[in-house]
Amino acid sequence: MEDLERIKELKAFDETKLGVKGLVDAGITKVPRIFYQPPDSTKKASESGDTTTIPVIDLANVDEDPCARKRVVESVRDASETFGFFQIVNHGIPVSTLNEMKDGVVSFFEQDGEVKKKYYTRERKPFKYNSNYNLLHTSDPITWKDTFLCNMAPNPPKPEDLPAVCRYFSAM
Repeated sequence: MEDLERIKELKAFDETKLGVKGLVDAGITKVPRIFYQPPDSTKKASESGDTTTIPVIDLANVDEDPCARKRVVESVRDASETFGFFQIVNHGIPVSTLNEMKDGVVSFFEQDGEVKKKYYTRERKPFKYNSNYNLLHTSDPITWKDTFLCNMAPNPPKPEDLPAVCRYFSAM
């Protein structure tokens, strides 16, 4: 795809402010070219012989044991640098709270597109929703994802800055 045509398609996609979910809701029958991955990048891990295990970081005794705290800090740093993500266990957050948070995320994305558009931005805001963080600043194919971000620290957002379906969770 030529650069100018690609940029035009990226901007058109971004200007809808509906993200990937908006494409699906519109009933597209073909994935737009801006999402195409080069054929060599889609090798399955089993074909290449690579296997990856998600790092698991255990927070048990982190408050009582300085050695455990040091281990956790080192583990978070290593996992962040190597993988970019990790799983936390023994964090003390009840499963019911985690399920409520997941329900809130689903509720946000299932809202009417016009409601979500109010939060679609690339600016720094307490709560923002968009598709592909670096959408217009990369030559790589974009990923098939929509995200929202809510910074709760150091200054939590005011409830009125959050979508109605997410306000309850800001008080937890």
